[in-house]
Amino acid sequence: MKYISPGSWFSLEYPSDWREFEDTEDSFLFYNPDKWTGNFRISAYQGENRNYAQECIEYEMQHSRGVKLIKVGKWNCAYLTESFQENGVWYTSHIWVTGKDSISVECSFTVTKGESAKVAEQIIASLNVRGTGEKPWKEIIPVRVLEINAINEAYDWAVSTIKKQLTKDFTSSEADIESIQKVMDSGRFNKNQRSAWESFGFAFGAILVNEMDGMDWVTVIDGEKEYPALRFGQTNVMVNPARLIWDKVRNGQPCNLKAEYERIRSEVEAVL
Repeated sequence: MKYISPGSWFSLEYPSDWREFEDTEDSFLFYNPDKWTGNFRISAYQGENRNYAQECIEYEMQHSRGVKLIKVGKWNCAYLTESFQENGVWYTSHIWVTGKDSISVECSFTVTKGESAKVAEQIIASLNVRGTGEKPWKEIIPVRVLEINAINEAYDWAVSTIKKQLTKDFTSSEADIESIQKVMDSGRFNKNQRSAWESFGFAFGAILVNEMDGMDWVTVIDGEKEYPALRFGQTNVMVNPARLIWDKVRNGQPCNLKAEYERIRSEVEAVL
């Protein structure tokens, strides 16, 4: 599975049975939720000059106890380990400091003491850091925690608004398209309330995920633009729920969600 950090500072590949989980603001956490084999964390820091990454490696080499200079894939890394005890169990954190140009990268892999760190080394070997002057990437990746949070927040607002106005449950089924349409057509929202229209789009997106097997959330990296979207399998059938309704509203055009649903379903059927 491929991951690209916000801002396209770095990318990496992690095992297909791992997932990204929420961590601190400047750290990204990955592990297998079904069979824990260790926590992999990665953080990136941007310095003021092109030698910052090398300076961070040299600092670790001079100041950290037990540090070694090793090669992981194409990366020169300052490497050290730290062991600690928690709830009567001993763990070891393997730590690598590497990077490129002005971006320093710190990776850690925490495992039960004595367990291998090989999988973390494979992840680090896949690391790609965007160098000074290089353009942001253009790719579609599995949905990130950052976008999941935005999707959930918008969805919760839309569902709460629909329930309040219609006093009717919202189950993200095809029948709920009518409920979204009624609230959209109620006149309670003007065309300048962008966040409201986008939120209704995310509620519509949740219906697409539930009703069309193979439709999943992804994160689109398009240069400086990064946003959540829907993609059917590995096909070119893509939906941008945030823009689906909002673009029509701001241009003064009607938006028939049932017709949009049928259009998308026809596109899905055409590629099956």
